[in-house]
Amino acid sequence: MSQKPNPSVPPEEPEDLVQGDDSVIGRAVLRSVIAIALVGVLGGGAWWSRSFFKARKQERVTQLAAPQALTNAAAAEVPKAVFTDVTVAAGIQFRHETGAAGEKLLPETMGGGVGLGDLDGDGDPDLIFVNGSHWPWAKPAGATAVPPGLVLYRNDSTPGAVKFIDVTADSGLSAPFYGMGVAIGDADGDGQPDLLVTGVGGTRLFRNRGGLKFEDVTAAAGVAGDPADWTSAALWLDHDRDGDLDLFVANYVRWSRAVDAEVGYKIDGQTRAYGPPMNFQGALPRFYRNDGKGKFTDISKDAGVQVKNPSTGVPAGKTLGLALADINHDGWPDVVAANDTVQNFVFVNRRNGTFQEAGAETGIAFDSYGNPRGAMGIDAGCFTPDGKLGVAIGNFANEMTAMYVEAATSTPESPHFSDESISWGVGGPSRDPLKFGVFFFDYDLDGRLDLLTVNGHLEEEIAKIQHGQKYRQSAQLFWNAGDAGFVNVGTGSAGKDLFQTIVGRGSAFADVDGDGDLDVVFTQLGGAPILLRNDQQLGHAWVRVRLVGKAGNPEALGASVRLKAGGRNQWRTQTTTRSYLSSSEAVLTFGLGSAREIEELEVVWPDGSRQTVTGATVGKVVIVRQP
Repeated sequence: MSQKPNPSVPPEEPEDLVQGDDSVIGRAVLRSVIAIALVGVLGGGAWWSRSFFKARKQERVTQLAAPQALTNAAAAEVPKAVFTDVTVAAGIQFRHETGAAGEKLLPETMGGGVGLGDLDGDGDPDLIFVNGSHWPWAKPAGATAVPPGLVLYRNDSTPGAVKFIDVTADSGLSAPFYGMGVAIGDADGDGQPDLLVTGVGGTRLFRNRGGLKFEDVTAAAGVAGDPADWTSAALWLDHDRDGDLDLFVANYVRWSRAVDAEVGYKIDGQTRAYGPPMNFQGALPRFYRNDGKGKFTDISKDAGVQVKNPSTGVPAGKTLGLALADINHDGWPDVVAANDTVQNFVFVNRRNGTFQEAGAETGIAFDSYGNPRGAMGIDAGCFTPDGKLGVAIGNFANEMTAMYVEAATSTPESPHFSDESISWGVGGPSRDPLKFGVFFFDYDLDGRLDLLTVNGHLEEEIAKIQHGQKYRQSAQLFWNAGDAGFVNVGTGSAGKDLFQTIVGRGSAFADVDGDGDLDVVFTQLGGAPILLRNDQQLGHAWVRVRLVGKAGNPEALGASVRLKAGGRNQWRTQTTTRSYLSSSEAVLTFGLGSAREIEELEVVWPDGSRQTVTGATVGKVVIVRQP
């Protein structure tokens, strides 16, 4: 039954609501286009070794045409929703430090992530940037005694006026190591999101003490890893459904300065270049079980996440991205790992505290020819009109963005996906750029998940030896046109600021200014980030859902929400880890288009319990508390 809003909440504050107690897409298979694409992929090559590290004659790349389903009429209907660069006006002065001193060491070109989350509990998302550092053996003259580290900005924005204040100095976020990524999650279940930072030399866990003050509890929590680790993506999830958050930490490759020097890559046979990962040994991830009160136990060897080459016994993974997804729809959280130049992994939850790797069985491990690709960022979401789950992976230059979609033959007992990147309209336009950050979000609030990728090459001199490639690249925005697929959006519809040419890496989204639509932030290798305010004025309705779970997992990470409005269903999964080395806000945004009321709202909590919510109002942040 319907419950009245909490009388203690002022009218302009979020509503606090409590418990009130498809068909398969008829899509033609574009076999001829797919064949052209696959031939082009083989001609363009797979990742580094077939791009520029071997000095040879440049191969011509076949240009891909958009799928026939995407007509000019569909493209003309792209809504005008302009993004405005407000970085400087908002007070953001961060610049990423690579530490590069001429040695061309691999970490220097990988970049850092960004986090958007409500770290002080005031209802708006704060900003955390992950920095690299100077190498101990190459500290530049005049450098400060304290090396570059994390930078924290408090959000003081209002609708129409984005403002951030640098509060790093008093935050306690000292991280004197080469940082890579950030995962926001409540490690100790006290209601205040903590920060897990990855990088060269293991991980750092910063406990949120309130008031944007943090404490390094890495050693006490037991999540430091090994000093030889190069950790990349990290994911908070309640894998055993015991009520608290466990931690998956991915490793990229086994790296050291000495190994990098031995690899000794040269871009043209003479000039030192950043080496490809296929000649660095893979690395095993770490999985930590939460034992309560912020203490963790490393169960990596028994959890089923450490995959080794069956022939050589060496670690098989080279992971740069992690995504939370219920692959088989059994209500238990699964994990998809995007791997660089080796097969992707799918860790299916066995509901006994362990996982079973099933990348090949599910169809997500390889491309359509059975080859691995250079995977970077990753996200998962139900983006089709009938709610099929899709997994988007940003791949290397001359490789399309992968769009793995649940196949018609997929069942809970035998989940199966196929790469439908071309037929959905993403494949052709996405082929040339080198994709890092990638995520689904509904930027125009029409009720369909769109796709954004942030791009940039690894080698500054790439244009000299590979015609058509550039170091600085623009982002790509794909508008979801429903049954017509995705349409590549141009400056006429989204403005010029979104498509600045940058050396793009991480990306995240949140409603920064509290106006209901989603703003985005990009990180840039060795440069300033870009904060883009969403200035769409389409008149579409929206509702934002903030979940409050039970103690142990107060942000209810792993929950799923189904909303029905205008006769159409939408699905969202509560997770912060998205894109490349980044975290987005833990509030779920549903665009409603022309609909003006919510017909159904259902939450499936991380423990599997279901809750029907009544009385939700559009244009509000609705707070739903787990009974």
